[in-house]
Amino acid sequence: MSRTEHYSAAKHTVTGFTLIELIVVMIIVGVLAVAAIPKFFDKSTFETRGFADETTAALRYAQKAAIAQRRTVCATFTSSSLTLTIASAAGASACDINLASPAGGSPFTVTPRSAGITYTITPTNFSYNALGQASNGQTITVKDATGSIIIEQDTGYVHD
Repeated sequence: MSRTEHYSAAKHTVTGFTLIELIVVMIIVGVLAVAAIPKFFDKSTFETRGFADETTAALRYAQKAAIAQRRTVCATFTSSSLTLTIASAAGASACDINLASPAGGSPFTVTPRSAGITYTITPTNFSYNALGQASNGQTITVKDATGSIIIEQDTGYVHD
């Protein structure tokens, strides 16, 4: 019986990784470590995205509050914050009282959690009427964030 016949007859299989496969995996892990791990330790990316998401949520809340309370809700921007106010009476166009946040805080203000996070261009102040329509549509971008926040004028729809 030859060696190959004996090896097949025993039905013995050898499993494991070759040295080449192990080296390739180590190289791939090394490349990922160099490229990806620093992004996980740079929290400014997460904070920037969080500020953009909070702005989107606040604008959606403002529209819903205007519809639910049948009053005008105003969005006032600075270079790095958003404040929401509401008209004290139905039919009034001037926003003269602070809009409370869902948690009860007043005024409802969105501010970044760390310095340096701003809107790329300070957005134009606008208001939602009792039907939830925006007084003007616009595109809002946060510095260093991917994507934009879009406000449709006719419907007041806020999306990114």
